[in-house]
Amino acid sequence: MSTNVKENKMGYMPENKLLLSMSIPMMLSMLIQALYNIIDGLFVAGISTEQFELTAVNLAFPAQNLMIAVSVGIGVGLNALISRNLGIGNRKKANKIAGQGLFLALLSYILFAVIGTLLARPYFELMANDLNDVTAEDKIKIIDFGVTYLSICFIGSFGLFCQVAHEKFMQSTGKTILSMTTQMVGAIVNIILDPILIQGWFGIPSMGIAGAALATVIGQIISAIVGIILQQKKNKELNFTFEDVKPDRKIIGEIFNIGLPSILMNSIGSFMTAAFNTIIGGISGPAVNVFGIYFKLQSFVFMPVFGFNNGMISIISYNYGARKKKRVLRTIKLGLIYAVSMMLLGFVLFQVFPETFLAMFNIDQGIIDSIGIPALQTISISFIFAGFSIICSAVFQAFGFSLFSMFVSIGRQLVTLLPAAYFLALTCNGNVNNVWWAFPIAEVVCVILSLVFYWYIYKKKISTIQDNIS
Repeated sequence: MSTNVKENKMGYMPENKLLLSMSIPMMLSMLIQALYNIIDGLFVAGISTEQFELTAVNLAFPAQNLMIAVSVGIGVGLNALISRNLGIGNRKKANKIAGQGLFLALLSYILFAVIGTLLARPYFELMANDLNDVTAEDKIKIIDFGVTYLSICFIGSFGLFCQVAHEKFMQSTGKTILSMTTQMVGAIVNIILDPILIQGWFGIPSMGIAGAALATVIGQIISAIVGIILQQKKNKELNFTFEDVKPDRKIIGEIFNIGLPSILMNSIGSFMTAAFNTIIGGISGPAVNVFGIYFKLQSFVFMPVFGFNNGMISIISYNYGARKKKRVLRTIKLGLIYAVSMMLLGFVLFQVFPETFLAMFNIDQGIIDSIGIPALQTISISFIFAGFSIICSAVFQAFGFSLFSMFVSIGRQLVTLLPAAYFLALTCNGNVNNVWWAFPIAEVVCVILSLVFYWYIYKKKISTIQDNIS
């Protein structure tokens, strides 16, 4: 019993209780984040009846997602490496890894601040010019709104990178309630500031789409401040110093060995979204808004599953380092059960209530009937398969095979989804609803690849663990 008291809870707490205790806080914080995404969309959609601002934000999503991909990808590397070294008992290296995480966060911010300054307008000119059924004058408005929004988000992104790094520090030591607090504070601040800054409440001038971007940036900065305070005061398993922040090429290489595939995988998602917008935008301009709204809505389904994903990476990494095979396998089994169940629930909701969800965004009823409902009902078929692939991705990352996650993402999005969407667009005779079927088709391919890679990891890693538990 004395050993258990000294050991991190990830090594001895019953697996179901541990997984829930670590994942539920992250699920809640991600649900708050998903709620923010939806509320932000609702306020932006209400700025004007033409909804040029909503189109601009939807077109900005791939570029924003690229920034998030880098921050989360680095975080994946931090999470897995810190947890593994704590499992082994190498606390000194765990602290050094955390310090390198802060250095990479600063470097990433500088990169994206420069990108936001130089490339926001060329990006939007490229994206807006492909929109069908949109006049040249309206395209200029969409471009101007988009440049304003994206420039503010990129130039003010230091809060995002700092926030994500500190969240991963706390997740890696099993303190997910602290991580949840960090995320929730930022999201709640964002939700509160949205109407104040967008619409101009309490004597503050109405800032429109610039207000939406400022609310996002301010929320991220406050979240980062809370994360720093909680890390310093509450997370005693990590005590890194300024010396740990000085660049270490070897450890940075280790972080990117795990995190780079995740960055590339999520970056592929950004490219897919931008390319898919181009494909459907060439058929129907309103379809771009429908697709953007779908992404906001689906986050309510996927975010809780990613909460389990994040919790599992720490647990599996720790117990693999501690050579506890049974705990590794039980964690994977429980994660699959929970993830698949939640995705099935999401599928049912999207099948039954698509009109209700779409109507919240002030979309014309004709567009809801002709494009919106078919889009949500068709794309949500992919939910049936997605839960399995997400959990497999957690396993790949926890064992240091993040390249497998990237290969699955490439197979799903570049090799299958975009070619299928392009082919369906060519043969749809102007009916954009046929293109939505690319998502279920791609998800089936994703499951097949995930099964193959999981079997490889099981044979090479999991089956060879000499279990320390009787």
